[in-house]
Amino acid sequence: MKLLIVEDELSLQGALYRGFHKLGFLADAASDGEEALHLFFSNNYALVILDLNMPVLQGMDVLSKIREENKDIPVLILSAKSEIEDKIEGLDRGANDFLAKPFHFSELEARVRALLRRSFKTGDSFIQIENVKVDTSSMRLFVSDKEVALAKKEYRIIEYLCLRRGETVSATEIIENIWDNDAENAHESLKVHICNLRKKIPEGFIKNMRGRGYYVE
Repeated sequence: MKLLIVEDELSLQGALYRGFHKLGFLADAASDGEEALHLFFSNNYALVILDLNMPVLQGMDVLSKIREENKDIPVLILSAKSEIEDKIEGLDRGANDFLAKPFHFSELEARVRALLRRSFKTGDSFIQIENVKVDTSSMRLFVSDKEVALAKKEYRIIEYLCLRRGETVSATEIIENIWDNDAENAHESLKVHICNLRKKIPEGFIKNMRGRGYYVE
């Protein structure tokens, strides 16, 4: 999944980028409000981490612009401001969560995962579909309660499809959320990973609709 990190403190921005990258997320980073909006309207993100005190365009204004376009994407506000009025304003403008600085990265990670599970309509860290179970907290896959060894991208593909179960997801959308921006031959690589996944999970679990993409029922 791909995150948008909006933070003007470059040291913190870099730490967040590296931290989520190690967890298997892709991320873009913006240092001011205008750059954030340009990235948001040019890409497909699963969640936005948004600092309030931003140059050029303030975080609250960025949040309002995001909500004008997209009512559903989770937005988590980061701010050195801890006053209750700021939290109320952020939530009133459409933020889903608010975390005051300083914070522990582990808490931010937990909040991000909780928001992603909520946005994809699953209430806990397990997604059970027939005899296939995805543990989103430990990033593991089980078939009939037996763990299946997966490469990192294989896991991220099956997790993404299971979170979006019932929806047909295009190859381009999967690539935007799982591959790096400059990845070469990503479409061919996706086909290879899907083929490898199908050998490890029940036959017919991942389906495809010609010309539209892949889906899990």
